[in-house]
Amino acid sequence: MRFRLGILRSLAAVVIGNALYFLALLPHLPARARHSAFRVDLGLLIDFWTCVLVWGAITFAAQRWPRR
Repeated sequence: MRFRLGILRSLAAVVIGNALYFLALLPHLPARARHSAFRVDLGLLIDFWTCVLVWGAITFAAQRWPRR
């Protein structure tokens, strides 16, 4: 059961993090910091850290308010 919850948290973090990056951050970033498809660039790093921050927030919330 814990494994399944971990996978769901990770999936949610990737989906929410990518949505935040592409819908909220990308229009405001300079051209150099935007991600180009199939390239390793600064935009990819920013996208990755956005997903990591969302994953941390989800994990923190799960530990702070456990299910009953």
